[in-house]
Amino acid sequence: MDLELSAEEARTLDDLKGQLIRFKKERGELIPILQMFQARLAYLPPETIELVADYLGVSPSEVYGVATFYNQFRFNPPGKNPIKVCLGTACHVKGADIILENFERKLEIKEGETTPDREFSIERVACVGCCALAPVALVGETVQGHMAPSKVEGLIMRVEIEKGIKARAEQKNEPTQS
Repeated sequence: MDLELSAEEARTLDDLKGQLIRFKKERGELIPILQMFQARLAYLPPETIELVADYLGVSPSEVYGVATFYNQFRFNPPGKNPIKVCLGTACHVKGADIILENFERKLEIKEGETTPDREFSIERVACVGCCALAPVALVGETVQGHMAPSKVEGLIMRVEIEKGIKARAEQKNEPTQS
């Protein structure tokens, strides 16, 4: 999925370019540099891979290979409403994989991806520590226990309705232009 950098991300990337001088131009600095970029951008856009490769004098495929080896790095921006579906033992036994598939189908993205409008992202997690509520999904920071495939659409709709309400409230607070 190709998502363009937002204006804010482009400014952050420019700022980070200037911070590269803090690092030696050695391969051993690769992971700390990637961690710095991800800490500020929340993911590693393709431009980051090229930039880091150029700085360290290595190939982009080498940078990408290291980044994909570690699960701490993500390559898609997190959505404003991240969805995490627990696939730990208790949740798996109670059908969490079907819930994950329903989120993917409804949002038209796969696990690890973000919707083009950056509203939602889906991630599978090993355990959220709420086994008694299995199966569990987190929508943002809210735990949704005893999930059922039929609840997926309602959860997404609730987030969209709340977004609409917030947008209308913000419009009412804006001064009118004459």
